[in-house]
This record gives sequence, structure tokens and C-alpha cells, in this order.
Amino acid sequence: MRILLVSTYDLGRQPLGLASPAAWLRAAGMQVECIDASRDELRDDHIAAADLVAFHLPMHTATRLAGALIDRVRQFRPALPLAAYGLYAPLNALWLRERGVEHVLGPDGEQQLVALATREPRTSNVEYRTAVLIPDRATLPALSRYAALQMPDGLRRVVGNTETTRGCKHLCRHCPIVPVYQGRFTAIPIDIVMEDIRQQVAAGAEHITFGDADFFNGPTHARRVVERLSREWPTVSYDVTIKIEHLLKHAALLPVLRDTGCLFITSAVESIDDEVLAKLQKGHTRADFINAVALCRSTGVVLAPTFVPFTPWTTIKGYVDLLDQIVALDLVEAVAPIQLAIRLLVTAESKLLELTDIKDLVDPFDPHSLSWPWRHRDPHVDRLQVDVMRIVGSAAGRPRTELFAQIAAAAGLNNPWGRTPPRGQTPPYMTEAWYCCAEPGPEQVDLV
Repeated sequence: MRILLVSTYDLGRQPLGLASPAAWLRAAGMQVECIDASRDELRDDHIAAADLVAFHLPMHTATRLAGALIDRVRQFRPALPLAAYGLYAPLNALWLRERGVEHVLGPDGEQQLVALATREPRTSNVEYRTAVLIPDRATLPALSRYAALQMPDGLRRVVGNTETTRGCKHLCRHCPIVPVYQGRFTAIPIDIVMEDIRQQVAAGAEHITFGDADFFNGPTHARRVVERLSREWPTVSYDVTIKIEHLLKHAALLPVLRDTGCLFITSAVESIDDEVLAKLQKGHTRADFINAVALCRSTGVVLAPTFVPFTPWTTIKGYVDLLDQIVALDLVEAVAPIQLAIRLLVTAESKLLELTDIKDLVDPFDPHSLSWPWRHRDPHVDRLQVDVMRIVGSAAGRPRTELFAQIAAAAGLNNPWGRTPPRGQTPPYMTEAWYCCAEPGPEQVDLV
């Protein structure tokens, strides 16, 4: 049987979501073709040769982009079986089935894909079991075709990616992981993680992004992984994502990260407003964020915070306060400009709909944006979000300090740092900025 696996977008990374099921399917004797539509064209001959097409939907943008391709496959071969798998597949099951996708699987759908391909029973009700096969990346586009790591000295490093866990034990209300995993997470065996890194280093990777929702969900497991990584490939650097509360709780591990090659830690701060943080159930406060910045700085680890600055509870004053705090903490160079433009996304099945003030605010579910649209009660806030997004859209090649000053001016803060701008060096960052929990603005500004 010939299986066609299709990825539409995976944060600028070589798709692990193709490599893992490819390993399972090939082990079961299937012929597998992998197409990353963000890098290569999905051609008619790919579709014509397939007995089953499965779309990987790990995020909101990937799902929206998949719509046109699903329609194209269905029109070209109406009887061809279609499947969708990944985090956003079960969240958008109704929308997918309306487009002719018969099989909607979860983010751990490797065994279900094998069952579909071999026509075994029980192809629904995903069981959250971690794959224990080494991902097969042999036929994926070269790592050099994906986002690189921009270093302060101007050089770029080739980036690979893997994960040490799946799921997350936390219940942040706005996070799309929560409705699917419900607080569960599983650790991937270290030998599997190392073998996946090994094949990517052999393919030219000089840096590894650990794509875990939170690298410290299993802190002991995380420590073992990075210590082994450092021993086996001492020149390979890496980055991770860790919650603010975990940075404080497991502060003793920060020197370990620093000494084993961690170049930066991404942390989803989201807001510095304690009321908003409580509504989002983030598990930290404004003071915690400030303490985490100081802790990372004293340890010598770069913290790259991310934000969702535009929410139904945002005020112009609060947005200016966020900018002021970023300046006060000397984080202007550490914050990707897109992080100052993001608008809260209310997806299908979102736990945000538990909040009365969200339920009263949202419009009917929009199948085009795959979200519950909302408008701020203060139109000036929506206007500012559109203005900031337009500034960010013109960001190519411009210094972060320059963009920050322009964003600050749009918010009415004409001189955010006094007489002279900060002169800190921009820390390492990915050449393709990623973001989540965002939706098109009130004028349908496209965030793709």
C-alpha cells in the first residue's frame, strides 16, 4: 500500500510529524512518500500514486493551509481515503469531515495510521502512547532548507529538532494542547531521542530545538537528555521551551542547561497583568516573570519571552505597561517583534469558552479562520493590534530596537528608553519566527 504523508507547515522546522509515522508505516511494510508543502509542491502524480493520503496538522496555521490541499485531493480523486492527524485534527474534526476526511486521528496517531494502512480494526479513539521507533527522516527535505539559527556574530547554524516528551501536565486555559491531552504527558526513551539527534547531526545539524511543550515537565528526564547530548556532541547547541513556574521551581537545573550548550530558553509569559494571567491559568505572576528574568540572567542563560498581548482584557495603558516592562528588564533584543502583535486565539474546543466574558464576546465559530472570532469592546485596542501587525509585517532586515520604537510610538510611547536606545546584543534566534495562540485581527489580518 502507498501512503502519502503531507505537512503544510511546522514552525519552519523539518517535520517530525512526517518522520515519526513514516518510520512506523515503513516498518509495517508500507511504501511511504513524504511531502512538506511548505518546501515542495504537492503534485498530481503524488496524489495519483497514493492509496491513502494523511495530513499532519500540528498547529492552527498548518490546519488552515491544509484546507485548500484537502479540497484539491478530494476533487482530483474523490474516492481516495483521507486522514488527518496531529494536535489540531481532533480539535477540528467536524470541519475536516465536512471536507471529506474520513479518518481523524490525534497527535500520537502512528499506530492508528498503521492500522488504517493494514486495514486492521480499531482506527479511532486514540491511545496516548509514545512512539518508540526512531523517526525516519531519510526522504525529508534537507535541514539546510529550513529555518536556521542566527548567531550574534552574523553566522548561521543548521537546525534540527526533536522532542523528549509528548503532551503536557499543565492546564493553561488558552493552550490547544489541553483539550487533547487533558494534563497527560509521556516521556520518549532517551535512546530514541539520541538516535534522532544522531541522524540529524550526520545530516548537518549544528543546533537542536527541543519541541516539547515544556522541557521541564519531566526535569530528571530532561537533565539526562542534555547531559548525554553534551557528552556525545559537545559542539552542538540547543534551545528549549520552559514555563516560568518551572524555571523558578527547578532553578538548580539552569546551570546544567548553560553548561550543556543551551543557547536560549523560550518561555510563554503571555502577559504581565496578573488578572489576565489568572484567567489564562498560566501558573505564574508578573513578579514571577521578573524573578525568572533575573534568575536566568544571573545564571548566564538567555530567556526569550513570548507574549499574547492582545486579549479581551487588554487596555492601551496595559499594552504600554508591557512595553515599559520589556525596556526596564532590558529584553528588547530578546523579544521577537511578532510577539508584540499576537492576538488571543479561541479555537474549537478551547477551554477559554469556560469563561463567561469570553462566551459573551465571541461571534459564531468561523470555519474560515477555524476560530471563535472576537472584537475588543474598545475599538482602539483592535486598531492598535492591526497597526502593530503592519509594523511587524515590514520587519525584514530591520533591527529589533528600531521596530520596538515604532511599535511603542503606535501605542503613544514616543521615547520608550530615554535619550538613547539600548545597545545590548541580539541573542541567538531562529530566522523564521514562530508564534501560536494568535488569530487574524478584526480586519482579518493574515498571520500565516
